[in-house]
Amino acid sequence: MDSSDVLEDKDSGPEVQLNLPGSVISRIEELMGGTEQFDSEEFDAVAYINRVFPTEQSLSGVESAAARCEFRLASVQHDIRRLVRAQHDQRVAGHQALLDAQHSIAELALQVADINKKAERSESMVREITAEIKQLDCAKWNLTAAITALNHLHMLAGGAASLRTLAQKRQYKELVLPLQAIMEVLEQLEMYRDIKELNALRDEVHAIRAQLAQQILADFKEALTGGGKTTISPRTLSEACAVVDALEPHVKQELIKWLISMQLQEYEHLFSGEQEEAWVSHVERRYAWLKKHLLRFEDSLAQALPAAWRLSERIAHRFCKITRKALSEIMQARRNEVDVKLLLYAIQKTYNFELLLHKRFVGTELGAEGVEGGVKPLVFDDDDKEVETDDNTVNTKGSPWVGLIGACFEPHLSLYITSLDTNLRALMDRFIQDAKSADPGACSGEVGSGAGAVMSSCADLFLFYKKCLAQCATLSTGEPMRELAGVFGKYLREYAGGVLQAALPRAAAPALAVPSLVTNLQGLLRDDAPRYTRQEIAKITSVITTSEYCLETTIHLEQKLKEKISPNLADKIDLAPEQDLFHKMISNCIQLLVQDLEMACEPALQAMTKISWLHFDNVGDQSSYVTQIIMHLKNTVPNLRDNLASSRKYFTQFCIRFANSFIPKFIQNIYKCKPISTVGSEQLLLDTHMLKTALLELPSIGSDVKRQAPTTYTKVVIKLMTKAEMILKLVMAPLDGNLEGFVAQFVQLLPESTLAEFHKVLDMKGAKMSKTQLGSLDALFKDITKNMHNDNK
Repeated sequence: MDSSDVLEDKDSGPEVQLNLPGSVISRIEELMGGTEQFDSEEFDAVAYINRVFPTEQSLSGVESAAARCEFRLASVQHDIRRLVRAQHDQRVAGHQALLDAQHSIAELALQVADINKKAERSESMVREITAEIKQLDCAKWNLTAAITALNHLHMLAGGAASLRTLAQKRQYKELVLPLQAIMEVLEQLEMYRDIKELNALRDEVHAIRAQLAQQILADFKEALTGGGKTTISPRTLSEACAVVDALEPHVKQELIKWLISMQLQEYEHLFSGEQEEAWVSHVERRYAWLKKHLLRFEDSLAQALPAAWRLSERIAHRFCKITRKALSEIMQARRNEVDVKLLLYAIQKTYNFELLLHKRFVGTELGAEGVEGGVKPLVFDDDDKEVETDDNTVNTKGSPWVGLIGACFEPHLSLYITSLDTNLRALMDRFIQDAKSADPGACSGEVGSGAGAVMSSCADLFLFYKKCLAQCATLSTGEPMRELAGVFGKYLREYAGGVLQAALPRAAAPALAVPSLVTNLQGLLRDDAPRYTRQEIAKITSVITTSEYCLETTIHLEQKLKEKISPNLADKIDLAPEQDLFHKMISNCIQLLVQDLEMACEPALQAMTKISWLHFDNVGDQSSYVTQIIMHLKNTVPNLRDNLASSRKYFTQFCIRFANSFIPKFIQNIYKCKPISTVGSEQLLLDTHMLKTALLELPSIGSDVKRQAPTTYTKVVIKLMTKAEMILKLVMAPLDGNLEGFVAQFVQLLPESTLAEFHKVLDMKGAKMSKTQLGSLDALFKDITKNMHNDNK
């Protein structure tokens, strides 16, 4: 087969040309071991011939080279024919495999269809075989049901007569089991309601049960109310209780209700609203009556009744409900006769009784009836979850007994809150009187030792608050607790206005209202007041530490109130106004101390402006006014630091406020030092640097232990004092010649300065300019400032 034959064997159709990426072709060449150089697109036949026959002498080998090429060509043609044949054989084999697969699938489908037909025939045969068996099984089931029904009918007919006979003879013990069996039979025959005879038997049984219920109730009434004439024995009653358990639930409920009512008849008569024994002052007699009655009941009638009925517990529970209603009505009717002492007495006795019932009946099913909220036990423990009684600690949380009676006292707890208000009023009057005295420390004392300690009156107030909160939490967590929070806030405001304000030196008459308090404190901040003595400084720092104590304790108090009060009232507890009041008190006291120190430094600042800075010849040591300022700092700050040792953060606030107030005043006095020479500017710059150093050491000045100043304070001092240094450097800068450069330098060194400060610097330099020149400088200053702000954005 030649090449033409190969072309004829190929499928006729469009020639498909594959365009593969260069990377793919390179990879194929790498796997195939390379390609012939003749296949390359860059093959140059002339260059190839010249390389094979480089000289004339090499032409002698042309024939041998041609022979090699022909041999190579023949080998390639042979490979092509071989590959074409192999491709053709594979195509034929694939087609044959496809035909074989199709044939196998057809045979498989025939086999599946045959299997389905056989399965259908088998199912039909099974149905034919089992049809008769199903009929027999159904007949068997129907026969069994009929026999069972007939047996039940026989039991029902004979059992009804037996029940009637046993009921008439009051043989309750022998009656229980037949009654239960008959009730089960009736349930089994429930499906045969269309049979009249069966319905007649059912009605007869129900009539017997109703007759039994009436008969047993009558037996109980006769046995318990008939006196000595009754023929019903306790044993008969005990056997009758088993019958009651087998009857409808309402029969048992009715009997128990009658028993409880009968047991409490005497109580309702003895403590009716018309009797003096019913008044709250005799509440303990009510509880004593129940204790004695339950003891008698458990020794007599309770022996004949089932323990599962829990008659003692039910009697006690009903007693509590009756007592709560009776006490509520009588206290409402005689409201004017209820006072705090009587109310607390009744609450305490009631809680003791409820606790006794809790210990006696805890863990029973009656607890499922829930706690009827209201009044809680009267204890002074901060944790009101446990109550110490005798030698046992009883957990009353979630008890169905504690608060069952005491709920009736909650509407009257406003009397208790009023009593607390009266007691706090007396306590506050004593505190205010002590604060007005000449020596508050001697009258009210201080918590801790040394000046600046917290006033003892503050600790006494919050100790009283703690006791009131604990006591009120044991009485109620409802509306009375919210009223108590209002009383707390009221006397916190009075303490700030009447005690803390009165303790301040040279204060006006104490004012209890918040606006008056702020006004009086602001009245202390005046420029013409003399300096405070060490004793007065101690009073101010004592007010700061006391206010801090009040602030922190008030925050804690608010949290405790929200924890203890009912969740639906927690959002109504708000002591934020009182906290803000103590914040303002602290802030104003710190301002008093700042103003006092500024007043001490004021003469030195005045002396600074009176120095003739224009005639300085040389720069020496720091000036005397700087020495005076540093001396005042050393005399004042260590005492304040010691007094505020327990309130370090407020001492830091004092330092920051003093720096924010004093340094701007110092800068304003720098502006007043005009005219000034270059040497004078250098001297003033030296003084500024020395003062800056002293201010940076202010928090630890005069202390043996050197501490690093707070970062916030250091930033304030560096920022403000750097401004003062930059002002003096601008004063020393030359002005002649390059006005634009001077303005640019001013804006660069003092980017936050105003045009007025620019004029002040020019005045210090003694620059004499016309209005036109000054106007151009102002315009230049505004343009440069505007451009700098735009660049920063």
